[in-house]
Amino acid sequence: MQLNVQAAIEMVHLVKRFGEITAVDNLSLTVEPGEIFGLLGPNGSGKTTTVNLISGLAAPTSGQVRVMGFDMRTEATRVRQILGSVPQETALYEELSAWTNLDFHADLFGVPPREKRVRIERMLDLVGLTDRRESRVSAYSGGMKRRLALARALLHDPQLIYLYEPTLGVDIQSRRAIWDYILALRKQGKTVLITTNYLEEAQELCGRVAIIDHGRLVALDTPARLKRRFGGSVVEMETLRPFDDMERLRVLPGVAEIQQADRVLKVSTESGHNIVPQIINIVAQCCEIRDIVVREPNLDEVFLKLTGKALRD
Repeated sequence: MQLNVQAAIEMVHLVKRFGEITAVDNLSLTVEPGEIFGLLGPNGSGKTTTVNLISGLAAPTSGQVRVMGFDMRTEATRVRQILGSVPQETALYEELSAWTNLDFHADLFGVPPREKRVRIERMLDLVGLTDRRESRVSAYSGGMKRRLALARALLHDPQLIYLYEPTLGVDIQSRRAIWDYILALRKQGKTVLITTNYLEEAQELCGRVAIIDHGRLVALDTPARLKRRFGGSVVEMETLRPFDDMERLRVLPGVAEIQQADRVLKVSTESGHNIVPQIINIVAQCCEIRDIVVREPNLDEVFLKLTGKALRD
């Protein structure tokens, strides 16, 4: 496999070892220019190490990685100039005001003086911090610091934006505004890489997602295709009394999982098995069904099936 110089991010047989631990294991994937791409995985899956390799904060043990056409082994400094990042730790100057933090960042990245004030004002308005622009960051809540970190990442108009948990600790109204802005970045031709523990966020924003586990790629596709490919139907039934004949359901070919909480029974089926009528019939023979919902699996359920873990353990 050869590197595609037109790709925004290209990883080919990427390996990173720390002693006897292999954090990234023969990982190959491509992120296209203008794509919002999700990198998902349980704790310890290799997400952070992968992003460090993309950002030039770590060197691969073997394999290749290029970002916007630049080789990260030799041109990492050039990549950092076109990268905006909201890392896991916000790393703000807490004794300075929000405005001073952004002013310093603008100077660091060479934002023209005639544009600087307008950009800072626009970013503070985006994240809802205009009224607190002169407050010390040390007085901010965790969610406010997260919003300021996002403003800082976008301030210098980067071509590639990496967002770790972009709306962590953010209220619902601000989350929607941030989502809308991220989606608008795609229309501007920006490339966005997101790692998040909120799968509804990945489903809302990402054109494609890669799921990794133990440093290896286990799935790569659009959220909709992943749900169709790795999950059948989910049948949720509310019964008059708890259903107590689980074995009749478990022996059905295609039953993937059964969960019951009080009088609510959830049966997940495997893709390619049309057994929903049989499931409903078996349950109806044992107890009265008060409500039925048949739906496709959500991304959380697909993730659990592929990795055996919940994303937010």
